[in-house]
Amino acid sequence: MKKSIKVLVIDDSLVFRESLRRVLDQDPALEVVGVAADVFQANDLIESLQPDVLTLDIEMPRMDGIDFLRRLMAQCPLPVIVVSSVSQRAFDAIREGAVDFISKPAAGTGGLASLARELILKVKIASTAKVGPATRPALPRPSPSVDPQGDPVAAKLRLRLQELMQEKMKAERPVELIVIGASTGGTEAISKILSQLAGDLPPILIVQHMMPLFTKLFAERLNKSCHLEVCEAVDGQVLRRGGVVLAAGEHHLSIVRKGRDLVVSSQKGERVNGHCPAVDVLFESASRLQDLSILAVLLTGMGYDGAKGLLALKKQGAITIGQDEDSCIVYGMPKVAYDLGGVDLQAPLDQIAPLLLACSKSSTTGRK
Repeated sequence: MKKSIKVLVIDDSLVFRESLRRVLDQDPALEVVGVAADVFQANDLIESLQPDVLTLDIEMPRMDGIDFLRRLMAQCPLPVIVVSSVSQRAFDAIREGAVDFISKPAAGTGGLASLARELILKVKIASTAKVGPATRPALPRPSPSVDPQGDPVAAKLRLRLQELMQEKMKAERPVELIVIGASTGGTEAISKILSQLAGDLPPILIVQHMMPLFTKLFAERLNKSCHLEVCEAVDGQVLRRGGVVLAAGEHHLSIVRKGRDLVVSSQKGERVNGHCPAVDVLFESASRLQDLSILAVLLTGMGYDGAKGLLALKKQGAITIGQDEDSCIVYGMPKVAYDLGGVDLQAPLDQIAPLLLACSKSSTTGRK
């Protein structure tokens, strides 16, 4: 079989470079065309080897990976998977344009072999991703009373949303629960949406395909940067308005009703659609809630997780939104959902937060 995805490995550790080479070369669809000990060597190899995907460490001599990413995305955008032990800075790398990240195992643990499947999959997905100059939007104070009149796209979306609310929302109730699913490209998409939200919003539950260490860090990062209370899921916690719950790594997130309360279930389990947490687990649990006004959003990501659950929610009477192709890093999950008939409304990423605010009839008072 001809190898089609060319990979350049960038890491200052000779041992780890060779380990990565061996892991990636296991897959017949991948070919490690070169290795580099620093970003200056990498820069020369990019020009001569023309790789499809880079793997990049963050902590390196002469110039670190974040600075390199910033320059790369401005001059020669390429899909990048960050492979680093510096977990906190992985989200900075995503913000500078990296497609995804994976945690480097501790030296001497032999842990890379256990991550081989995940790394190979991420490299394959990255090869299909749309990349370009990184955008780092500020976190503006939210404005629930967005005036769409100057933007025909926004105006059309708001009109269709009003029609959906009249069709679906019983007794003209506002949305009482928001569920969101995402995969590749989702960390930045989620950050952008939450940065624009505030006020007395209904509870928001999110599944982002992510490894255990990173879900906790991501929840903490969101809690510091946005206007809502964000936490990693804890089994048995009661949902409250104004709160956001992010699925914990290797735990499926679902929701159940106990009396008048909506309660989180966070449980370890087998992979569903290749993932744990899985979007379909959350969406399908929400679809079983009776007499509840729900809005569901499926964001960027490879594969089909969330598509069947979104369709189940639509059939139950929820309003369903899929991120549109142009604004997705990987137009996979929303496309499958759309093709199945599970999407009421396709929207660009920058219009999703205003739609959530319009559905929720939120106040303008933020937490931060």
